[in-house]
Amino acid sequence: MKSDGLAIELRGLRKVYTRGKKTTVALDGLDLEVRRGEVFGLLGQNGAGKTTTVEICEGLTQQTAGEARILGRCWRTGMDQEIRARIGVCLQETRFFEKQTVRETLQLFAACQGRGCSVDDALALVSLQEKADARQSQLSGGQRQRLAVALAMLGEPELLFLDEPTTGLDPQSRRQLWDVLRAYQRRGSTVLLTTHYMEEAQVLCDRIGIVDHGKLIALGSPQELIRSLGADTVVEFSVGDVNALDEGAMRQLPGVQSCEIRGGKVTLTVALVHTTVPPLLAWLAQRGAELLELATRHATLEDVFVARTGRHLREEESA
Repeated sequence: MKSDGLAIELRGLRKVYTRGKKTTVALDGLDLEVRRGEVFGLLGQNGAGKTTTVEICEGLTQQTAGEARILGRCWRTGMDQEIRARIGVCLQETRFFEKQTVRETLQLFAACQGRGCSVDDALALVSLQEKADARQSQLSGGQRQRLAVALAMLGEPELLFLDEPTTGLDPQSRRQLWDVLRAYQRRGSTVLLTTHYMEEAQVLCDRIGIVDHGKLIALGSPQELIRSLGADTVVEFSVGDVNALDEGAMRQLPGVQSCEIRGGKVTLTVALVHTTVPPLLAWLAQRGAELLELATRHATLEDVFVARTGRHLREEESA
């Protein structure tokens, strides 16, 4: 299997967990390639298999079957130390010594790395200079998360794994981190990112893979995935009486590609607004349905995710 130009290669990846008599298939023959120098986003609901995929890539979990090559190497073949020296990892949650200051934490990790950027540069990367001498117990959740990202980038790794890195960050800190990742990518490094924020995936990622039930069900750039819907526009509306709606009939309206009814709100993906909206209004008037609101917008990755999986990405997290 050639690895030229690839940071990650996964072939037929399968992971089965067995507890007593219960067997759970977390990954079911997943194939995936991440190119060197790109920011790759892995999306999926909780339980879809994305975290298991990332943990196998990080060397934290061993696959049941299949092959995983990281920077041209495989784990547990005598190459573990070489791989670890070339990657950086930021997990969903990182715990620190409560009495240790931010600077002391970075100094400890820097001593273990033996190479990479300076502690001061790492602080500046995530805008934590003013908190350099604060103890861990004095940091907010967002500040701890920024420190975790700084630790992952401290060794200037070729490949960076970020598992929901902006969870808990305020909008300004989130955008600052986006700038950090863009600068990191410009140096030729590769990022594998998982996130629950569709805007983040659309802004940051060169390509995106959607995982569901242990399989890769969609792959492409954000623009390619949105175009795969066959429609560029979304029409959203609600009516006074939901019982007046007929999903099958709405799918037959001119230009409608898909239809979803959720909690009284209808979402239509359409080819052209002016082709669909007039017949829609006429159809609602015929049925005596009172229109409460109507809005149009461009299609997004969220619409792609719903079309492919049948659920919104953040539903599981909200639950």
